[in-house]
Amino acid sequence: MKPTAHVLIVDDEPDIRELLEITMNRMGLTTDSAEDLATARRLLARTSFQLCLTDMRLPDGDGLTLVEHIQQEYPTTPVAVISAHGTVETAIQALKLGAFDFLSKPVALQQLRALVSTALQLEHTTEAIVPISNSRLIGTSQAFTSLLDKAYKLSRSQAPVFISGESGTGKELVARYIHAQGPRQAGPFVAVNCGAIPSELMESEFFGHKKGAFTGADSNKTGLFASANGGTLFLDEIADLPFSMQVKLLRAIQEKRVRPIGDTQEIDVDVRILSATHKNLAAAVTQQTFREDLYYRINVIQLDVPPLRDRLEDIPAMAERYLHRISASHNTHPHLSDDALNALLDYHFPGNVRELENLLERAYALSEKDLLTAQDLALHQQPSTLSPSNQSDSHGSREPSSDAAHEALSVELPRGVSLDTYLLGIERALILKALESVRWNKTAAAKKLGISFRSLRYKMDKMGMD
Repeated sequence: MKPTAHVLIVDDEPDIRELLEITMNRMGLTTDSAEDLATARRLLARTSFQLCLTDMRLPDGDGLTLVEHIQQEYPTTPVAVISAHGTVETAIQALKLGAFDFLSKPVALQQLRALVSTALQLEHTTEAIVPISNSRLIGTSQAFTSLLDKAYKLSRSQAPVFISGESGTGKELVARYIHAQGPRQAGPFVAVNCGAIPSELMESEFFGHKKGAFTGADSNKTGLFASANGGTLFLDEIADLPFSMQVKLLRAIQEKRVRPIGDTQEIDVDVRILSATHKNLAAAVTQQTFREDLYYRINVIQLDVPPLRDRLEDIPAMAERYLHRISASHNTHPHLSDDALNALLDYHFPGNVRELENLLERAYALSEKDLLTAQDLALHQQPSTLSPSNQSDSHGSREPSSDAAHEALSVELPRGVSLDTYLLGIERALILKALESVRWNKTAAAKKLGISFRSLRYKMDKMGMD
């Protein structure tokens, strides 16, 4: 039979202690209570607790002192601070000291139960599990292992984490790792690119809407907060949020409630907020394009993801894993020659991990052999190595003709369609046209398109074309 979880309640008000005890008992938990810090320390020394709930103001000190004590002496015991004097600054201070979460009095019992349930899940996540199946989170360098260690520690808290780093470093993968290692791992992980949502649809996307709330609202829509309930909401490129939406987001995070457009009732949401951007968010605050209060609310703890150039020793293992994954469905065994590996180690990688993966995908697709050389990687042809004023590479390639350039610039993307999606559609249409013209003879189609048979097969697999 599974042992009953034991909760320590620390509050100097008898009525509050009794309310919390009744709530915990109804959840099937046992409790001990303390009216001050001294009593709480004695109880902690002789009993193993799975959770501590503490008031902020106590007769012989404050709850933050207890948070620090538990972090030092009983680091596996989560502690949540409940205070009638809750402010954003107090909450941030508690979370930075290691508190699992922070609630303001009067406590909403539904929020308290959700907090307790989530905290008790930590018992089942005591060991870090490195996600070896995740092909981008690979490495043994000091920079990488330090990142993973910090991410694991942060997974055991509900504190909002701001993940900073250059484009292509894998910020979303780090966010997924934090979610997967924490007590919310069984809940949903919902990722959203804040810069990709049209401003007029943003409130509906985040909070949902009721049928008939506005023109085109033909049915009820569940917002991102509700979709992530019980799990994690990852706000990527948060610096791109319009100023008006920043106000509404701040309120949703602080109140833990949202109101769908057209609804008269708010709904409680239990989500952990992780956010990221490749931009300098502190500079955006200085330039008054990002709200200072929202900045401090989401940036309780900052986690910096190192660029690939700061962990070059991880490249051999990363390249091996990528090539294995890329070729898994083709029954081939590509690998890098010594000169190819040296070329990668000498490269600056402005596009970081994403660029490495794209380089290897292209090299594999365009080469007919399993041994990939530096020539297959064609690093000298990367746009990142070319200056804006001189677009010629070392082989004398020149810019497209002025007619071709003018034609390209005259094309307008359909509204709401990304460049990648648009180009992928064009590529798919050209492949289909070539295949149909040669009665689906792939060898002939590859020749017609001016690419290798392997390249054609790879592109068709990637696009789901049979």
